[in-house]
Amino acid sequence: MMDNNQQNDYKLLKGNEVIALAAIRYGYDGFFGYPITPQSEVLETLAVEKPWETTGMVVLQAESEVASINMLYGAGCTGKLVFTSSSSPGIALMQEGISYMCGNELPGVIVSVGRGGPGLGTIQPGQADYNQAVYGGGNGDYNCIVLAPNSVQEMADCMGKAAQLTFKWRTPVIILSDGVIGQMMEKVILPPFTPRRTDAEIAAQCPWATNGIGLKSRHYNALSTLEFDPQVMEDRNRAMAEKYKRIQAEEADYELYRVDDDTDYLIVAYGISSRVSMKAVDILRENGIKVGMLRPKTLWPFPSKAISKLSEKIKSILCVEQSEGQMIHDVRLATEGQATVYHTGRSGGMISSPVDVVDAFKSMARETITKNWPKGYWIK
Repeated sequence: MMDNNQQNDYKLLKGNEVIALAAIRYGYDGFFGYPITPQSEVLETLAVEKPWETTGMVVLQAESEVASINMLYGAGCTGKLVFTSSSSPGIALMQEGISYMCGNELPGVIVSVGRGGPGLGTIQPGQADYNQAVYGGGNGDYNCIVLAPNSVQEMADCMGKAAQLTFKWRTPVIILSDGVIGQMMEKVILPPFTPRRTDAEIAAQCPWATNGIGLKSRHYNALSTLEFDPQVMEDRNRAMAEKYKRIQAEEADYELYRVDDDTDYLIVAYGISSRVSMKAVDILRENGIKVGMLRPKTLWPFPSKAISKLSEKIKSILCVEQSEGQMIHDVRLATEGQATVYHTGRSGGMISSPVDVVDAFKSMARETITKNWPKGYWIK
């Protein structure tokens, strides 16, 4: 909710540009990254803004994505608020470092602006990195918190939320966007400037950090223990698992659109798919079809309880993703068999239109609502 003094303070910006500008204003200490389409504007905007001259923020173009994530790892050890950004194959290269950060319970923000795949794929947008972000490609038992913005404004807001969550839970936070939102321009209100924390403030807020202040220090290593003690490793894993349970209980977030007591059908979508689906819901509602949408704002933890509750009364669910179907598995688990779940979407860099979603909905619902379908509705 904006205050009255901010009502007219709009800027027209790309999603990727907003990531950089919001990081400066939220007091981030550093950025380490490597250019890759469709997110290169993050580093380019930081280079233009030169925050090292105004806030002291470090901006470094690393030699690779592997170097970027390991710089994030090292800075996280000191309690600094740092981030990196990349796209699909670049994030794939970072998986080992992300696993190391989770294993040592270190903060860090990772912005992933998805493109079509698999492999090098295409520079066109996509949402086929859901599994990569939510389930991870690194080894071991770990989770990252995953935020899913669906607008340029939320790209800015997520930089603030990620900064808070990554220190609250001492785990990396991934902002999973896509090439459409990264490249599109919208009105946005940037946050006010937050001063970067001093070294003394970091030392007080992050007693676990190794920062060279005082006599206390901690040694961080890629290995859990130097003794290779499996019992110590299991104890740590179980303690982290308990933390992940608390995150699931406290941080799952979602938004409902046109869902009410008489809703018969539900669309579940995130990111750009939710923007497309909102229009599809409007079209269907205008034609007398009682459909609503649930948008997960966190992909991990997933809003399973909300979907489960809605599944008790709805007839079926349409999962909309710009992939061949990844989030659909979590939706199906959440329904606990109470509702049938269908999927629609494009892949390889193609994006669904609202009419595509409407047509997929018609196919899904044909058997149960054909008799009551408004005459002359069929859209071509």
